[in-house]
Amino acid sequence: MVLILTGQFLIGFVDFSKDHDPGLYAKDLTVLQNQVIQMRKQELARRVYTPQPFNPNYITDAKGKQLGLSLLEIDRLLAFRSTDKFVNTAKEFQQVTKISDSLLQVISPFFKFPDWVVKRNIEAKESKGALEAQKKPVGKQIIKLKDLNLATADDFQSISGIGTVISKRIVNYRSRLQGFSKLDQLSEVWNLTPELIVKIQERFELRSLPNIQKTNVNTATFKEVLSNPYIDYELCKKIFNYRSEVAELQSIDELKNIAGFPIEKYDRIVIYLEAK
Repeated sequence: MVLILTGQFLIGFVDFSKDHDPGLYAKDLTVLQNQVIQMRKQELARRVYTPQPFNPNYITDAKGKQLGLSLLEIDRLLAFRSTDKFVNTAKEFQQVTKISDSLLQVISPFFKFPDWVVKRNIEAKESKGALEAQKKPVGKQIIKLKDLNLATADDFQSISGIGTVISKRIVNYRSRLQGFSKLDQLSEVWNLTPELIVKIQERFELRSLPNIQKTNVNTATFKEVLSNPYIDYELCKKIFNYRSEVAELQSIDELKNIAGFPIEKYDRIVIYLEAK
């Protein structure tokens, strides 16, 4: 388009009739030719997309398309983010989106994660060698695992990668649960990465289970059921509406009959509830 418009301009600007000497316009033609070349370069530069550093967690459909991601790859990322989770490394981004190694190699240099994520990744990488050394038994040495439900914040801080904030968060969440009943409840602690969970499970085990006094769902008050760490306000309303309909739950697994009941949380919810 630039060349067409410029050509039209040249035809209108320069008189090519035989009554005029073309040499008179040589200087003007040279200037116009240089302008055309410069305009063409600018047009090409606009067409070439050069990404600026960005956080890959916030890629939109348009951004993903510019980067070369397919719609399916973009949808995988958006579905992952809809669960309120984040990718923290280029490798995690590839695992979630399943993009090719070649595309990852092109776009990953532009990934920009928050400073605290970068720092944590560096610390995790540096501690990897030390962790491998800890895993290897020295002769017939037996590592005695501590009780996860009796561990202190200082005990957790002895693990590389766990500082004051995360260690207190683990202890506080354990208190909220009245003690861990399952090892995989560690995954519910906010910002506790899978790598750190593995480290914890290498040092601690569930030797003692918490003594939890279960609440009778048939006689409990709304507030008592709502105190269950796995039941929110909306689910509590559904439970009480169902109880009103059936008068009394004959078995706790009747909870699964409630429309919209989170089946994936059932095993945890019934740690605190029973039907009598």
